[in-house]
Amino acid sequence: MSACDDLCFLDAVELARRIAAKSVSAAEVMTAHLARIAAVNPVLNAIVTLHADAALAAARAADATQARGDALGPLHGLPVAHKDLFVTRGMRTTFGSPLFSNFVPAVDSISVERQRMAGAIAVGKTNVPEFGAGSQTFNTVFGTTRNPYDPSRTCGGSSGGSAVALAAGMVALADGTDLGGSLRNPANFCNVVGLRPSIGRVPQFPIEDAWDTLGVAGPMGRTVGDVALLLSVQAGADPRDPLAIPCDGARFRAPLEHDVRGTRIAWSSDLGGLPVQPAVRDVLEAQRAVFASLGCSVEDATPDLSDADEAFRVLRGVAYTGRFSELIERHPDAFKESIVTNAAFGRGLSAARIAAAHKLHAQCYLRMAAFFERFDALVAPVNQVVPFSVDEPYPTEIEGVAMETYMDWMRSCYLITVSGHPAVSIPAGFSADGLPVGIQIVGRYRDEWSLLQLARAFEAATQTGRRRPPAVLDKTKT
Repeated sequence: MSACDDLCFLDAVELARRIAAKSVSAAEVMTAHLARIAAVNPVLNAIVTLHADAALAAARAADATQARGDALGPLHGLPVAHKDLFVTRGMRTTFGSPLFSNFVPAVDSISVERQRMAGAIAVGKTNVPEFGAGSQTFNTVFGTTRNPYDPSRTCGGSSGGSAVALAAGMVALADGTDLGGSLRNPANFCNVVGLRPSIGRVPQFPIEDAWDTLGVAGPMGRTVGDVALLLSVQAGADPRDPLAIPCDGARFRAPLEHDVRGTRIAWSSDLGGLPVQPAVRDVLEAQRAVFASLGCSVEDATPDLSDADEAFRVLRGVAYTGRFSELIERHPDAFKESIVTNAAFGRGLSAARIAAAHKLHAQCYLRMAAFFERFDALVAPVNQVVPFSVDEPYPTEIEGVAMETYMDWMRSCYLITVSGHPAVSIPAGFSADGLPVGIQIVGRYRDEWSLLQLARAFEAATQTGRRRPPAVLDKTKT
């Protein structure tokens, strides 16, 4: 691995420390990352809008700021990329749709704004499925994003470009969103870490529905510590988001190391009977002993998520109707079929069914909260399958069970979404043919701190996230 790659694969926490200590400059770091992007992005297609000259100029300005002795933000000089669902002032934001292929916003999303204020430097935007719909990252504007561990496989989605950019060393940190698994799914497929926080932990604006209790924004990184670092900047109240949790995000920059002995783990290999590929089961079962070795008590147990499927499908359908119906009427040929179908499904729902779904949503949260009176964490699969072919829009069957819609294979993520509890996807191992498999750890409501501490203990014991993607590394000449 070259000196360039050494910088590009440093933990973000360590990279920030070295920049602050002046052992490396922000310009040197940015130059290395831009070289890395040039080397691997043509194969992987993770970063779809690149502002290389502006990023290098911003890095030089960051060095000048530091030379003057000005106060530095916690992300000072770190190269980041923003998911193409976040609006970025002066930088193209397409949402993966031809309708917005030349859209340049005049404002930043809160998450983008906070990262910039903390000293991060954006290199550009990362690819998404059209409007973030689905967990396979492709669209008609930019094409398909490929998995760095095997470019013939999917990287997942919808934060697929972010996960690939991290896994391949193109950025130090990346952001994402998660409705049905869009932070967790691609993190799982790309051997990085993705945190779906509790609703309101990371405020959102602009957003169509300020009272949405399914979709969240959150951090991605190559390590748990890096995710906590980004969360420390993203978290905190904002008057533009009525659901934002008042907190001092700086607490997430404290050391995560913690003695987890005595932690009560509920182990669910299939979340109550979901079909799971043997390759996934084999990796996860091998990790059960890791939690035991850390001094945790591990017990087979699954929360009652029986109503979560109905609640998710109905409330998601309502959201799609509100967001897309008017656009679909004006541009009927500009949307992929799954968005049109989901919006139509939402329009056809009765008021009674929608009201019932809200009740089921509340009951699912309450049952999960009661479950966590017995346990401190739930461990389950992130995905039910390993990364599949990029030519396959979604799996149509798992272990002989037909997947009737493009969402069915994501149940292991979206059932947890409905519970409202925070969840992290963390590298757990590899299949026999070298494909990443992650593990999903779910924590108590609004207790991201304890969840990250447990995830950090697991990460330290396994070191799985340190394995880099050889399919990409073999191609680089940086």
